[in-house]
Amino acid sequence: MTSQIYHDLREQLDQYSVGFPSTESGVEMKILEKLFSEPEAELYLNLSVMLETPKAVADRVGRPEQEIAGLLETMFEKGLVFRLKKDESVKYGAVPFVVGSYEYQVKCMDKEFAELFDQYLVEAFGREGIAQYAPLRTIPVNKSIDHAWPVTPYEDVRAIMQSKDKISVGDCICRVQQNLLDKGCGKPLEVCFMFGSHADFYVEKGMARFITKEEALRIIDSCDEAGLVPQPFVAQDAGGMCNCCGDCCGILRSIKMHPKPAEKVLTNYYAQVDVDACSACETCLDRCQMDAASIGDLGVAVINRDRCIGCGLCVSTCPSEAMSLKLKPESERREPPATGKDYFMQIASLRGKSLIPLNIIKKASS
Repeated sequence: MTSQIYHDLREQLDQYSVGFPSTESGVEMKILEKLFSEPEAELYLNLSVMLETPKAVADRVGRPEQEIAGLLETMFEKGLVFRLKKDESVKYGAVPFVVGSYEYQVKCMDKEFAELFDQYLVEAFGREGIAQYAPLRTIPVNKSIDHAWPVTPYEDVRAIMQSKDKISVGDCICRVQQNLLDKGCGKPLEVCFMFGSHADFYVEKGMARFITKEEALRIIDSCDEAGLVPQPFVAQDAGGMCNCCGDCCGILRSIKMHPKPAEKVLTNYYAQVDVDACSACETCLDRCQMDAASIGDLGVAVINRDRCIGCGLCVSTCPSEAMSLKLKPESERREPPATGKDYFMQIASLRGKSLIPLNIIKKASS
């Protein structure tokens, strides 16, 4: 029988980001029991998403600072909390399941965890969490952009890279997970970027390596060639960017289940076909990660706008240059929040949740 502490932990994790919904099978409990010991679960319930020193946490829970510091460091090593080192200061904070502790398992995930996550994605997490509040947004691959119209810097993959002072790259957690199940797509693995303090965190934990802007841009080009969708974190000032495929990516797999993926992801573009130029070569069918492209009754490619997420993969390799990427009408465009903090606050409000730990809320109301 699952200890009550894990039910409380699930409830707390459900407050953050895309949530952590329950299932009839209880697979989410197995995930939590695999990730957290009971003492770690108990401490997580008393952590905030705001970074704090071990002393601040120890004072709040009434336990020795050295004990709390040791437990927090163990949780960092296990990918259960975020850690920020600055000069002599070390601070820790609670993280969501996605984007957070799930991604932090990239170097220690085993087949059992991969199977549990796959089951959870299908039963609830993909439908009720990721697809409803996708934490990544789709931007066009660079070669598909028509520079005749202005492109905001946060939607230009190369401009994003040029704007970052610190970049690291690591393996894609989704491809790692699917490879463990022998379902991998064979596409490049080391394609997930982190920026700033997130880059430091990943490198400190041995999950990534620092790279130059020049290498980052070369990787971006190789991702386009491989047919990967650039997806930065929802915020304009993104802390990271993935390069995703519809076969492995938890987010793309989740929204792909829906009849109208374009409604489930923040994207401001759509693909359009020049029917006079199209040769019906079907390259776009192979490149599209959402099954938005097909050959229509007229014998040329057609795009289902309900399924098109505006990545431009069909544009960058069209041999007859029949495909182009169009900016949506202004009334259909959506602007991402400025920062990651803004995103988490917006999502919490939309979901009727609070970023204040439930334990603190309960103590304040008692």
